[in-house]
Amino acid sequence: MVLKKPPYTLVVRKILRNAHIINKSYIVHRKSYMANAFSNAFALMRYVANLTCGGVCGRMPSAVAGERRSTAMYLNRELSWLEFNQRVLNEAWRRDLPLLERLKFLAISASNLDEFFQVRVGGLTLVARSGKGKPDPTGLTPSEQLDCIRSRAGKMVQEQYELLNNELLPLLRGAGVAPLEVRTLNEAQRGTLETCFLHDIAPLLTPLAMEVENPPVLPNLELILGVELGVVDKPESRMVAVTLPNCLPRRVHATCLGRDGYVLLEDLAAYFIGHLFEGENILHCTALRVTRNGDIAVQEEEGGDFAWEMSQVLVARKFSDCVRVEIAQNTPEAFVERLAQLLRAEPKSIYRVPGYLRMVDFGRMAQEPGHELLKVEPWSSCYPASVDADVSMFENIARGDILINTPYESYEPVVKLVEEAAVDPDVLAIKQVLYRTAQNSRFVAALCRAAELGKQVTVLVELKARFDEGHNLAQAEQLQRSGVQVVYGVKGYKTHAKALLIVRRENGTLRRYCHIGTGNYNEDTARLYADISLLTVDDDIGADISQFFNSVTGLTSIRRFRKLQPSPALMKSRLLELVETETKRAQRGEAAGIDAKMNSLNDVEMMDALERAAEAGVEIRLNVRGICCWYPSTEKGRAHTRIVSIVDRYLEHARIFCFRNGGEPLVFISSADWMSRNLDRRVELLTPIEDKKLAQDAMSILDACFRDNTQASVMQANGSYKRAEGGSSFRMQAYLQRQARRHARTRERNSRTLLEPHRPKKI
Repeated sequence: MVLKKPPYTLVVRKILRNAHIINKSYIVHRKSYMANAFSNAFALMRYVANLTCGGVCGRMPSAVAGERRSTAMYLNRELSWLEFNQRVLNEAWRRDLPLLERLKFLAISASNLDEFFQVRVGGLTLVARSGKGKPDPTGLTPSEQLDCIRSRAGKMVQEQYELLNNELLPLLRGAGVAPLEVRTLNEAQRGTLETCFLHDIAPLLTPLAMEVENPPVLPNLELILGVELGVVDKPESRMVAVTLPNCLPRRVHATCLGRDGYVLLEDLAAYFIGHLFEGENILHCTALRVTRNGDIAVQEEEGGDFAWEMSQVLVARKFSDCVRVEIAQNTPEAFVERLAQLLRAEPKSIYRVPGYLRMVDFGRMAQEPGHELLKVEPWSSCYPASVDADVSMFENIARGDILINTPYESYEPVVKLVEEAAVDPDVLAIKQVLYRTAQNSRFVAALCRAAELGKQVTVLVELKARFDEGHNLAQAEQLQRSGVQVVYGVKGYKTHAKALLIVRRENGTLRRYCHIGTGNYNEDTARLYADISLLTVDDDIGADISQFFNSVTGLTSIRRFRKLQPSPALMKSRLLELVETETKRAQRGEAAGIDAKMNSLNDVEMMDALERAAEAGVEIRLNVRGICCWYPSTEKGRAHTRIVSIVDRYLEHARIFCFRNGGEPLVFISSADWMSRNLDRRVELLTPIEDKKLAQDAMSILDACFRDNTQASVMQANGSYKRAEGGSSFRMQAYLQRQARRHARTRERNSRTLLEPHRPKKI
């Protein structure tokens, strides 16, 4: 999709119109405001021109937004996210990576784009249609953002297919693992595949007439064949949709095609689709895919059945508006127009693609066994050197705080802690927050076991975890059947904190064992996401975690905590205080610095605070993986700021914050990014790392982020990113992997050399 007319005039008119809506007390400054308005207008023209010419995310003064007083300059959230996805796609272009690793990154970029359209485009479309949407901090209205998104996303889709068609598919053919086309096969092979279609595929297909009074709703993100049928001896035609169910494999293998030979399901079904329509002519058959709005929130009614309300949201998504239709590039225009009308899809939501749909399926080849020469060398997790596998987790934690850096270090100790607690007779209570869990979660199984053994088990299951709502509903029901006290989150907020509390009787007193992390209690994604876990028996943290659970389960007010800072009540004010303290140090001429690692940054108050800090001379280093809506507006601020994004084998997911604090660093981990949704509309936790050695370990992870010159991209003044350069090659994830192995080997060597004498038993 190409934006034919950049939306200059709409936004420029709005800027000028603001000059006539100023408060009366500012009328004397109208001429100055008008001059600024024209200056901003021309800056905006350059900004949008950059976007529509395939440039990167642009920048604008916040004055365009009208009332904002800060001099900070912001970047549009949606376009910043698209640039993150471009960095993922750039990995697929790297010819120094193995073929299937490149295919994996291409699939990830496609999967990311699917979710982006469901959530962000879906939400913006609803707001734009309502006419009630406000401009974002850059001054763009929802409609203007949608225009820019479609232009940028259209270019990204074209680049994805250019890479797939012109580079990756030829390489796959050379390796003997590319899909074969049915029409190119010999008669015997086609005969075998026809039998396969008739016996194994056709019985599962259901043609749906589209041109009826109530057209069927086509499923979200599934492969569909759109078929135009002509009746013999009649001029008219009719449209039929055939959904290819997900229970069928996308890659259809047959012995006649050789060991690695396969055809794609949609190609096979399209070639033999005539068997479903005897006596009719197939005028046209094309593969297509519909993306529906996934940004449908539950209406949390007072006294209502929240689980039932959430189940209704899942139903509503199946019938939500169409925000994107992907269809083959060579499909006749009349067919596309007819289909768009039936789907009630706007013309600008039609994306003609020059190749295979649902590229995410190709990424699964990199995860399946075989073709090891086409993959990267596997990395395995090491058992944490700080954990003694021969003793219980309770004994390990009692010896001192433990920091685990997954997936370089195994997540197994966290799982083991809950499994031990479930059967330990001294454990009286377990409380845990579950946001996203594995399909066959060991955590859920252990919690059920604990409840069945009579322990007091309370679990907050967040039903509003997007796209995991159905899974979480099922998990909640399983927990309830076992006697677990289940709470469905907090009304009006998502509970995104990662917290576990275990109460154990020891020597006649109660002791609280706690786990707080940056990642979900999901043993599957713990192998793919880079996260931090803290295990502790600190009395103050234990008291805070108890209060936290009392607040979210008992609806009690959040008072001042001892060490933890929860959102939405306390975290943002604490972070702003920490940034302001560094700013004041810099203003006094003292050394000041902020190092932070997060997924996203878009909160205006945090960005304004960072702007002031950078201007004051605070040395700011940010590792922001995805959305970053801020860059310093002045040369002085830029001289003290470095923002990087790392895209590598593991998904960077940890949130680590360090404030120099006059030489006594304050280090924190958190479940929250510096986004408005995390700081203002979610229940999160900010946790201090007080043990000096563990704090140093966390700081070394931060330092490695900024040393990376292999996988890191550095943010530029115009919002674009450039590969980090300079010095000898350093790759953060490889370094952390080697470090974990080295520590594990050292511990193993020390345990072998430890001589323990046999002691006689007491008589």
